[in-house]
Amino acid sequence: MGKAQDKLVDGLYGLGWAGVKKLPEPAAAALGRRIADFVWKRRGKSVLRLESNLARVVPDATPERLRELSHEGMRSYMRYWMESFRLPTMAKERFSSDVEMKDDHILREALASGRGVVVALPHLANWDLAGAWAVTHIGVPFTTVAERLKPETLYDRFVAYRESLGMEVLPHNGGAAFGTLARRLRSGGLVCLVADRDLSASGVEVDFFGSTARMPAGPALLAQQTGAVLLPATLYYGDAPKMYGRIHPPVEVPGKGTRQEKTAVMTQAVADAFAQGIAEHPQDWHMLQRLWLEDLEDLRQATGTAGTTGTAGPPEERSA
Repeated sequence: MGKAQDKLVDGLYGLGWAGVKKLPEPAAAALGRRIADFVWKRRGKSVLRLESNLARVVPDATPERLRELSHEGMRSYMRYWMESFRLPTMAKERFSSDVEMKDDHILREALASGRGVVVALPHLANWDLAGAWAVTHIGVPFTTVAERLKPETLYDRFVAYRESLGMEVLPHNGGAAFGTLARRLRSGGLVCLVADRDLSASGVEVDFFGSTARMPAGPALLAQQTGAVLLPATLYYGDAPKMYGRIHPPVEVPGKGTRQEKTAVMTQAVADAFAQGIAEHPQDWHMLQRLWLEDLEDLRQATGTAGTTGTAGPPEERSA
């Protein structure tokens, strides 16, 4: 992006944070629905990509059902944004009352073991709200990684916002971030990573809804290297303001195989847990970008490059 566009994007996000958080909650929710409906009716690239992704998740859905799901999906996505703009001003007790996490005893027991815990999540519902729940309800601060955005001021806004909720946010810069995450885990800490999309060369190919996608190797590698417990987690929205989730059983490190083979097995297990949660609540999966390798290859052939497409959104947490 050019400097002028950088300033425009940063300004729009700034208006969101400054304006939406001052609105009464019902008004903010209504605004989110209006924006979602407007964007959905325009049938732009993001909406069409969302429908294409949902068609893989719900292969027997009719065109009418896919349109319904994408409409619900855009409303869910904008609910994420409206909530996120307001989270820093919400009473902390609401992070506990508004979120119900099934099997959270698995997370508590893993933390009590002192081994450190890696929680891997997909882009379901509101992962920032889940993080605020962990800090306030479980009482444990955590570390995450965010990809740098342009303009830098926008990235700084996201970092300041997440740090205000009690998160430690590391820039995604390869080995340095991985090393810091490993140190946090070895000291018994908690690391949370959004891990359902990775376009880097180090991503692990997985079977995801019957086709090949690439997901980050970081969660599995961190668990192997530090002895930390690897826990997938999935989320979904209920009627506002409720959000629900589930902590899935630990992904164990295989007893045999090379590091690469163990990483592939563990990442596939994480992908399977993600698929379960996404299949149960597809309307809350905010995947408005290309994910499956077939779709990425189609784009490469169409453009003659290895580029990717996406939409304006939060910095994508990468697992280093």
